[in-house]
Amino acid sequence: MILFQLYYEFFKTGLFAVGGGLATLPFLRDISTRTGWFTAAQLSDMVAVSESTPGPMGVNMATYVGYTTAGIPGSICATLGLITPSILIILLVALSLKAFRNNKYVESAFYGLRPASTGLIAASGLSVLVMALWNDAGGSILRCINWKGIVLFAVLLVLTRWVKPTKKLHPICFILASAVIGIVFGF
Repeated sequence: MILFQLYYEFFKTGLFAVGGGLATLPFLRDISTRTGWFTAAQLSDMVAVSESTPGPMGVNMATYVGYTTAGIPGSICATLGLITPSILIILLVALSLKAFRNNKYVESAFYGLRPASTGLIAASGLSVLVMALWNDAGGSILRCINWKGIVLFAVLLVLTRWVKPTKKLHPICFILASAVIGIVFGF
């Protein structure tokens, strides 16, 4: 039963998360709240690992949740659930592309999806920023701010925007440096 539930939950996510891996975050938060398969802290870890490992972010997160919930069969079911809607939609589009290629309603629908996708990605980016820079420590507001995260963010911003020698480095260098710093300083 858990395998079917994993497939179903990630099928819904794959069907409605338009815009890529970050667009799956609101759906993953909902899954976390309703099922208890993972915590908010685990979700932030999933985002960090999924962003720094090869492969699509959404697929990496689905595989992780499936594996931690039901082992290898769970990872397969969750991953298949996430990618099935895309495969079905691509097949339908490919079959009917010639008939609807110049249809103004189809063009309008895709044009209308752009702001929705942008909104989902922006909301996900904001939630990742809040998860990274805000602690639920309680007490004063100064205790709730993740100062180490803010310093790392500021340093990376300066290095990627205004320091000429590091501005041209490949993004993987910053990802690896951030991973090492996160491990060393216990983020």
